[in-house]
Amino acid sequence: MRGSTVTGDPRRRLPSLDSLLEHREVNEWSATWGRRRVADALRLAVSEARNRREAPEADVILGCALKVLTDADQPGLRRVINGTGVVLHTNLGRAPLSPDAIRAITDVATGYSNLEFDMESGTRGDRYDHCRGLLCALTGAQDAIVVNNNAAAVVLCVNEFASGRDVLVSRGELIEIGGSFRIPEMIERAGARLVEVGTTNRTRIDDYRQAIGNSTGLILKVHPANYRIEGFVSSAGLD
Repeated sequence: MRGSTVTGDPRRRLPSLDSLLEHREVNEWSATWGRRRVADALRLAVSEARNRREAPEADVILGCALKVLTDADQPGLRRVINGTGVVLHTNLGRAPLSPDAIRAITDVATGYSNLEFDMESGTRGDRYDHCRGLLCALTGAQDAIVVNNNAAAVVLCVNEFASGRDVLVSRGELIEIGGSFRIPEMIERAGARLVEVGTTNRTRIDDYRQAIGNSTGLILKVHPANYRIEGFVSSAGLD
C-alpha cells in the first residue's frame, strides 16, 4: 500500500475569527474600541493573511489587527513639507493659512457664532453675508457666492447665463480636471450646448468671432492647469 502524505494549502491553518476573539488581549481591545470594530479589524487582518504564501501565526494576525485599530484613531490630515516647487499645490492644501487667520478661526470655532444670525434684527441671517462684501470688493462683481470647488462654480455660472444656449470653448481647453470632472459633461449638466472653437493647438480671436451667433450664451475660457501643449500653439487671451 502506497504511503500517503498530508498536503494542502498552509493557509487553511489560519485561525478562525471566533478563536481570535477569545484571546485575552482582544477582550481588552473590545473595552476600548467596541467588539464590532475589533471584529472588523480582525476580519481584515485574516483576509490580508490569506494573501500571503505562508500562513502567519495568530500573534502576527493580532498585531496586524491592532495596527488597524490604532491607525484608524490617528487624524487623516497631517502636516507635510511641500518640496514640489508648486506654491499653491491643490493636493497639499493650497495656501497655508496665516497666523491671524488661524487665530480668527480658533476664536470663532471654539464657541457659537452668528453664522446665519442677523445681530441687528435678531432674526435668521444669510451665511454668505460674511464673505459676499469682501469678494465683491476684491473682484468688482455685483454679487458673490462660495461653493465647494471650481467645477461647481462652472456649472452654476453656465446654468445661470447660458441654460438652453451655446457655450463656446476652445478645443484645446476641453479638459478633465481632478475628480473626473470634464468640461463637456459639466456644460451638458448645466443645460447648455457645447460649441467647440478652433483647434487643439491653436485658437484665435477670429475663431470665436465666427462662432458667435444669436444662440450664444457665453464664452468659457478654461485654464488647463494640469497639462501643457508645446510647440506650434496659439491661444486667445482675455485682454
